[in-house]
Amino acid sequence: MPTPPRDRPPLQRRLGLPSAIVIGLASMLGAGVFAVWGPAALAAGSAPGLLAALAIAGFIAYCNARSSARLAALYPQAGGAYVYGTRRLRPAAGFAAGWAFLVGKTASAAAMALTLGAYLLPDHPRALAAAAVVAFCAINLLGVKKTAVASAVFAAITLAVLAAIVFAGLTGPVTAQPLGDTHYWGVLTAAGFLFFAFAGYARIATLGEEVTDPERTIPRAVPIALGITFAVYLLVAVTLLSVLGAGTLAASTAPLADLAGASAPAIKPVVAIGAGVAVAGVLLSLLAGIGRTALAMARDRRLPGGLAAVSHRFGVPWAAELAASGLVLVVVSTLDLAGAIGFSSFCVLVYYSVANASAVTLDRRAPLPWLGLAGCLLVAASLPLSSVLGGLVVFAVGAGWFALTERRARNADA
Repeated sequence: MPTPPRDRPPLQRRLGLPSAIVIGLASMLGAGVFAVWGPAALAAGSAPGLLAALAIAGFIAYCNARSSARLAALYPQAGGAYVYGTRRLRPAAGFAAGWAFLVGKTASAAAMALTLGAYLLPDHPRALAAAAVVAFCAINLLGVKKTAVASAVFAAITLAVLAAIVFAGLTGPVTAQPLGDTHYWGVLTAAGFLFFAFAGYARIATLGEEVTDPERTIPRAVPIALGITFAVYLLVAVTLLSVLGAGTLAASTAPLADLAGASAPAIKPVVAIGAGVAVAGVLLSLLAGIGRTALAMARDRRLPGGLAAVSHRFGVPWAAELAASGLVLVVVSTLDLAGAIGFSSFCVLVYYSVANASAVTLDRRAPLPWLGLAGCLLVAASLPLSSVLGGLVVFAVGAGWFALTERRARNADA
């Protein structure tokens, strides 16, 4: 990665192990755990199928996390798999990863903002969504330590709400309704939906340029955050299946609210607030991650150079943050939430495919990067056709932009 010019200082290393872990937790413990179970159960077809899909999603996430952690320790710069693909493979692979991250996470951030509005202000969800994007952009512009503190608050509240929901479910009446037989290809589709709920773990690697002692901190923080999240998801899944059953779950658009309604109606408002807080945590970290990836690509002239500007006072990529937030605001005003999870998952699975392929070059005999690469591609292919086709169109546009930037680079060097 080129050294930033003197008028564009490097980001400041302010995140220790606890801060890195809570950013990872806040990135994962968000809207996914509140919304993803319904479509995943419908795709899987049964309770055993849903649990199998959770195991597959968790294993792929673990492979991706190990690959990302190893690479982030070697390349502790902002940008994540964009940097790894560029350094370990070729610039086209790095660009594909960066493009996938920017597009997929922009759609995800807009979906998170709209979900926040739907839970907390259902009569005017877009208005609250837009206000949330503006507010969290302001928090991120104040510096990454502010992001870490806010993420810790969001993660703690989310865990407390999930604990209350699980306790109510395990101690309340059982109304479980079975769904049917396991759909084996559908289990992979369900794994793709569930992967959406894991996809924030590498936010720590994306913020690698701001982590202290990255060679030790990142490889420890990523698996710790992922392990805690998987344990929470497994407990939630078992509770949902025990109380509601796969049949009721497959038809639910707000499964944790339905769980609370069946077990303890008095805490339903708490579920709505908890969902809003969880989504807020994901949205906050998503905006930070999008901005850092845009910064890395702008430094390499894959995006307009003005996006590489870094604040001298707060040490954040302010131009990239503002541009990312502005793009999310545009999508918030136009996005149809149907298929948003599938589209985002497709793009992010491609992103982690590049990360795993990059990790293969570190040790071709290591099995986890190969398993992660194969798992990402297989699960991405199993997603709904509209998500796959939409993702392929987006990557075709990205290929055209990459060709244009390559031509400009050659002309500049000539």
